[in-house]
Amino acid sequence: MTTASTSTTAAIAARRRQTQDKLAQLDKAVSQLRRERRRLTVRGIAERAGVSATFCYENQKARALVQRAIADVGRRHDGDTQQEHDRIEASWRERALNAEDALTRTQQTVFAQRQQIGELMGQLRDTEQTVPGDFVQTVLAENVTLKHRLDQITREHRSLQERLEGTRSNLRFAEKRIADLEIQILEQDPP
Repeated sequence: MTTASTSTTAAIAARRRQTQDKLAQLDKAVSQLRRERRRLTVRGIAERAGVSATFCYENQKARALVQRAIADVGRRHDGDTQQEHDRIEASWRERALNAEDALTRTQQTVFAQRQQIGELMGQLRDTEQTVPGDFVQTVLAENVTLKHRLDQITREHRSLQERLEGTRSNLRFAEKRIADLEIQILEQDPP
């Protein structure tokens, strides 16, 4: 009886050593795959470790090791994706705010100059009646200069308006692209 009992004990001990060796191989494979930044899957880890996928599913410690590794990578990846999304969104938001601020300043400048032109036109009409002819020519020349300046500012305003629209369009495109990429990531990495 002791021979059968001894051989059973030896077989059990050998089986435990094999299991421990396989667990060590799994742990090593997970570390290697993480360093290589490869995608962690049960089959991929099992192949790298040289064990069967069945072992990874049936052995409780192996299953826990693999699930923990996959979950850690998922959490790290989700955090990285969120940080990248936040960085890009902040950049576009800042550009849009800058463009809106420039547009507001330009609109205020155009409004102020229009008021000034209106006042000068009124003064011009008043002075035409009381001022000699060559002064009228000077005022008319200044009026032409002011009209050219108004045209230039109007063009600048239009240009800034177009830049703002372009920035807004880029922001919408970037947000859509980020959403699409997040969907792709979620489809590729099961929870």
